[in-house]
Amino acid sequence: MAGALLKSVGSVLARDLLTAARRPADVATPLMFFVIVVSLFPLAVSPEAAQLRVLGPGVLWVAALLATMLSLDRLFSHDYADGCLEQLLLAPAPLALLTFAKTGAHWLLSGLPLVIMAPVLAVQLHLPSEALGTLMLALLLGTPVLSFLGAIGAALTLGLRGGGVLVSLLVLPLYTPILIFGAEAVAASAAGQDARAYLYLLGALLVMAAAFAPWAAAAALRISLD
Repeated sequence: MAGALLKSVGSVLARDLLTAARRPADVATPLMFFVIVVSLFPLAVSPEAAQLRVLGPGVLWVAALLATMLSLDRLFSHDYADGCLEQLLLAPAPLALLTFAKTGAHWLLSGLPLVIMAPVLAVQLHLPSEALGTLMLALLLGTPVLSFLGAIGAALTLGLRGGGVLVSLLVLPLYTPILIFGAEAVAASAAGQDARAYLYLLGALLVMAAAFAPWAAAAALRISLD
């Protein structure tokens, strides 16, 4: 039984990754948005290293949050348009488990590239080298939470006109704790302070989101498809 469930999860994950490979623009758009926003910020504020070092953690996290939101409306929309979501409802595996796989694919395509690119942009914002590891770890813990919470919003607005805007309005309040803890973790590390408390909080949020968000998203999908 467990082997069959794992096979179903792997099939959904592999299918989403292969589908994304055929639409490279969908993958590149959030990453390019992230790079452009962070790169333009010093031009709009100030090129002074001291000021950028203070603002850098918040800039990186706000840019990562907005970049993640760009792709949320596509999390289920393609499968909804071609009828694959109805097939997932009929699959023997629990819909929550398949939703977990789709959310994982979304993070691999939109969140993981941000984690990899963030240290390069952090150097541009004059963040100290000792804060780069904390930045990557905070994003590694926080961006999956953004995807899990975003999956709930994407499922609730599935098939609605202007769904992208509605998703943003739904998930932005839920994103606030991740934004605060993530930015504070990086800021504390940049100031030479202990950032473990913020990282523990991000880890706790990740565990809670991974445990409960797929079930909520699955319930929302059933409502949207009825």
